[in-house]
This record gives sequence, structure tokens and C-alpha cells, in this order.
Amino acid sequence: MSKTNDKSNEDWQQELTVEEYAICRLKGTEHAFTGEYNDCKDKGVYQCTCCGNALFSSDAKYDSGSGWPSFWEPNRDTVKTESDDSLGMRRVEVLCLECDSHLGHVFEDGPQPTGLRYCINSASLKLKKD
Repeated sequence: MSKTNDKSNEDWQQELTVEEYAICRLKGTEHAFTGEYNDCKDKGVYQCTCCGNALFSSDAKYDSGSGWPSFWEPNRDTVKTESDDSLGMRRVEVLCLECDSHLGHVFEDGPQPTGLRYCINSASLKLKKD
């Protein structure tokens, strides 16, 4: 997979829907309980909307009750995190390692074995079903 983070904003706007662009490239957030994958129980691999990077396995997905797809761990070497102090809060942002797409945030209130909750926007994901 080639690095795609060198694309211009105009390139991304042409490739993505308005919602995908707002979330993935402008660090937006979809409304709780509205995303396509919030209640999804299908098996497969959740890929990055922007570049196809295989981010999360459905085996790591669980119902957090938060209104967003939640995972207790990402696939190995597919995401990175950065400090996010926007909106007057201290959070940890989750980004695609391949293309720097904004995915969501990670919190320390998830289930074992990691204790983490990767709270991810549906618009930043595409499910490749098994």
C-alpha cells in the first residue's frame, strides 16, 4: 500500500463524500447512534475509508453503548495516536497510520484484555465482510 497522505485537500474532496471528508480529513465526529457500523454484527475487517488500510477486526468489536463502533484493539501496526486538546478536553486521537485519516478517539474504559475503547466514526470505516 502506498502512502496517501500527500494528497491535496481537493483530491480528498473529490474522492470522499461530504461526511467522509468532514470526519476523516477535518477531524469531525458523526452524531452518536447514527453511523452505519454502530450496531453492525457482521464478520470481517474494518478498513480505512481513505486508503483501505485494514484497521480493526470484527473479533475486537464490542457494544460499548457509546453510539459509535467500538473496538478493544486495532490490528497490529495500523493506527497511531496523538494528543487532542480540542473542544476544551484532553483526549487521545486515533489516526490511520497509512494516510493520517482521523478515525476517532481511544479511552481507557474498555474491556479486557486491553482495557481500551477505540471509539471510531463509521464514516472513517469500510467493512470488508468475510
